[in-house]
Amino acid sequence: MIALLGKVVLGYLLGSVSGSLVLGRLRGVDIRKLGSGNAGGTNALRTQGWKFALGVALIDVGKGALASWIGLHGGAAPELGLRLALACGLAAVLGHVWPLFHGFRGGKGVATVIGVLLVLWPALLLPMIGVFALVLTTTGYVGLGSILAGLTMLPAILVLGGGQASREWWVAGVVVALFLLFTHRVNLQRLRAGSEHRFDKARVLARLFGR
Repeated sequence: MIALLGKVVLGYLLGSVSGSLVLGRLRGVDIRKLGSGNAGGTNALRTQGWKFALGVALIDVGKGALASWIGLHGGAAPELGLRLALACGLAAVLGHVWPLFHGFRGGKGVATVIGVLLVLWPALLLPMIGVFALVLTTTGYVGLGSILAGLTMLPAILVLGGGQASREWWVAGVVVALFLLFTHRVNLQRLRAGSEHRFDKARVLARLFGR
């Protein structure tokens, strides 16, 4: 039991390594003081450019993948493997949002969730990324796309699991959907107020069908 708990704690510590803040220190910036103030990939792209944002994404996706892999391997009983992997992945997501090493001010968890799913059920990412891309290219709202992608996880589990998905995955789907709603609550407030930042360059479909 101590060893299993240690893996979950390790998952949280991995999640606490924030890509944007680590790379920002190397560049001499703290992106929490720039743009939207969020230590995530979107604000990194907006304030530091695509190369910086790519490095951030690799770190934030990678730590979720590594945490889940650690939970999935290493001697846990087969019946505990998926539960432990999901727990370690969730711990990494929590660490990303509330990082121990960065004053508990991190990102919103999307990239780290992607890393978890890449290891545990990569096919789930296809419909989720598809929904995100559709929302982004029509509306330009990254936050809205992230929220709807999270909500897509549950129907994706139903379809791809053939109705036979384990209870652990249903719980994970609910947790991810609600958690992304929570971490993007400010985006929802700005959407209602009409002040949400929009990536107009990403609105490819809107421009195509608007002609």
